Amino acid sequence: MTDFLDEKRREITGRLTELKPLVDEYNRLEAAASALAGVGGSAASAPAATARRRGPGRPRGSVSRANTATATPAKAARKAGRPGKGRAGRRKGSGTRAAEALSFVQGQPGISIPELAAKMGIKQNYLYRVLPGLEQESKVEKKGRGWHPKS
Repeated sequence: MTDFLDEKRREITGRLTELKPLVDEYNRLEAAASALAGVGGSAASAPAATARRRGPGRPRGSVSRANTATATPAKAARKAGRPGKGRAGRRKGSGTRAAEALSFVQGQPGISIPELAAKMGIKQNYLYRVLPGLEQESKVEKKGRGWHPKS
């Protein structure tokens, strides 16, 4: 068994030494192509090869920030902070949990978020996002640690 493993290790090492010069050449050519992409001429085809390149440690499908210019218009719009063609979100406070939280606050004015989370059976961090949205819509107000319905 050890003979087999030693043989495979030697084969892999030999193959790696064969391929190293080719990989180095590939990297040099790719760097030259990207350098020439910025210079006039037919730069339309050169960026297509490097646009899909992601940095080390980045997940598949992730494009580096330098390549956002070659990304699709919808992706570029989302990255720039503008709304793209994606699904529109709903208003804050329009969810069923927000309505449930509002009914609990109306039933027990001055209820705190930990108490409300225990009654609803959900985590507190969700309510720390929901209740300020209800406050912006003037449905509830915070007084001290408790939440009260807005009259």
